[in-house]
Amino acid sequence: MTVHASLSAGDRLEQSDAGRQFDDLKALCGGMPPLPTAVVHPCDETSLRSAVEGAREGLIDPVLVGPRARIEAIAGQLDIDIAAARIVDADTPFAAATKGIELAVRGEVGAVMKGALHTDELMAAVVKRDGGLRTSKRISHVFMLRVATYPKPLMITDGVVNITPGLEDKAHIAQNAIDLAAALGIEQPRVAVLSAVETVNPKIASTVDAAALCKMADRGQIRGGIIDGPLAFDNAISAEAARTKGIASQVAGEPDILLVPDLASGNMLVKQLSFLANGEVAGIILGTSVPVILTSRADSLQSRLSSCALAVLLANRARANA
Repeated sequence: MTVHASLSAGDRLEQSDAGRQFDDLKALCGGMPPLPTAVVHPCDETSLRSAVEGAREGLIDPVLVGPRARIEAIAGQLDIDIAAARIVDADTPFAAATKGIELAVRGEVGAVMKGALHTDELMAAVVKRDGGLRTSKRISHVFMLRVATYPKPLMITDGVVNITPGLEDKAHIAQNAIDLAAALGIEQPRVAVLSAVETVNPKIASTVDAAALCKMADRGQIRGGIIDGPLAFDNAISAEAARTKGIASQVAGEPDILLVPDLASGNMLVKQLSFLANGEVAGIILGTSVPVILTSRADSLQSRLSSCALAVLLANRARANA
């Protein structure tokens, strides 16, 4: 199911209109071929329609992996045209996840996309020691948001995969996010390492980790970005708040990436920005051999398409660097 879309250069990623995230990402994908993508267990309207719309937008070439009869029944009931799509039959969600990962390992697809199944079921297949998508990198997740009150895209990591990451984990999480920013054309992305306060306090482990990450960046153990921390959320986002507190920083007031202390804080922060500030969200798994498009069942169609665009950009950068 390959659909070629005509894309102009379009507006660049730095625009401030929060509703333009998909248009901006799609524009960056201009000229890139559709990415063969295993859509795992697309057994509800949103996931099946996302696969078809992703093809229509010229972003992905979907392979539908799941119970054939059920997929075809849903498509018929909702008048979704899947006639051109390849279907790989798999009875259960976990079987679909396993087969989708196998397609990626064999090189038949260049990305995997979550459908109507639990994240744990998909990730169990992704992280398998034998036959999964592990690499030498730590697997992590990045949310990318556009919020009307912030002038550029904002990445938040990791609010999905790493529950209580240690210092070494956070170094990998930071590097993964910096590499994603590079795929988006952001040179020297600014990384704010968040905590509750902006001073190092031995009783707050995340402040100590933040200071160590900054020194690791100084010594070249984390490359490609400008890192500062610890920073509290207010002085990370607001240059005025940073000035009020006497903080001199290349990052404060203009971060591209927020590295959160743990999964709970990151997940809550993203959902607050999404539901209270109408943030437009995309999400992707990093550190795997192919991009994994990991969306929530509550995500909009536009959010899912934005996530597809992120996968296309990552896969294209990986090919260029191979």
